[in-house]
Amino acid sequence: MLPQTNNYYQLPKKKRLKSTSMTLILGVIIILIGVIQHQNIYDQWKLYGYTAPKVVADLATQDNMTAYARKIYYVNHPQLISGSQFNQACPNNGGEKTIILGCYKGGQQGIALLGVKEPLLNGVEQVTAAHEMLHAAYDRLSGSDKTKINAMLESYYKNDLHDSRILAIIDAYKISEPQDIVNEMHSVFGTEIAVLPQPLEQYYKRYFTDRAFVTGFTAKYQAEFTNRQNTINKDDEQLMNLKSQINSLESDLRDRLSNINNQQANLLSLRNSDVKAYNAGVPGYNSLVDKYNSSADNLQNLISQYNQLVASRNAVVLEEDQLAKELTSTTQQINK
Repeated sequence: MLPQTNNYYQLPKKKRLKSTSMTLILGVIIILIGVIQHQNIYDQWKLYGYTAPKVVADLATQDNMTAYARKIYYVNHPQLISGSQFNQACPNNGGEKTIILGCYKGGQQGIALLGVKEPLLNGVEQVTAAHEMLHAAYDRLSGSDKTKINAMLESYYKNDLHDSRILAIIDAYKISEPQDIVNEMHSVFGTEIAVLPQPLEQYYKRYFTDRAFVTGFTAKYQAEFTNRQNTINKDDEQLMNLKSQINSLESDLRDRLSNINNQQANLLSLRNSDVKAYNAGVPGYNSLVDKYNSSADNLQNLISQYNQLVASRNAVVLEEDQLAKELTSTTQQINK
């Protein structure tokens, strides 16, 4: 009877051990799934009940964002806000050094975009939305992905980047945000450089079905500043040339006038003492006066050209200043 009793008590022990082991395994699996899927869980929580405002969704569409990029963008609940509110949401424009009017709050905590109403600056909002979305995307890269992408960005910067404007932007970030240089490269290169090495082009396909739309917006609004600056530079060069001609002609006229005055004094003295010599000297004197007057007329024409060019040049400067104010105004109101 004793063996039967022992067997009776041993069977439940085996079942309890097996049940405990399965519970631990399931627990570990659940924890692992939670760790692996934590980003998706967080995303679902942030997107639960969220509907992107039309202006926000339109920017994603105009940028040709992929479904994945749009999710990243929406998880951060982008806001298109007025100047005064923007200054509060993004002090110092979030540290941006390019014509980007927005900021991304790390840890997927939000994206703020400044609304720009000026038609000539159409494209600023679109590029800003893409730029800040790429900051959020960079935050999500795994360690191995980030190492790989960083290497590609740094290689392009060191070996193939020749755009002086972009180089100046990166130099500015080196001073203001030295710890985030590659992060900024990730957003700037992806939205402001039309042609990148194939590996980078392939990478950015994660976020844009056609990146050319974004860089096209950049080229359009950047041209509004570049074209005006080129006009100003050209006018300044022409003004320097005109000023040089004016100064030279003024100096020449002073010398001629001095010579005319001397000739006139000499003729006046001859008129009373030697009429024949006086009459012989009059044609030469009159020729000097005619040439002087012709040069004086030329001087007035040059001065008129100079003043007209100054006026047109200053008008372009005023246009450029007004466009710049559209990007920095604290009193803009969004009306969309």
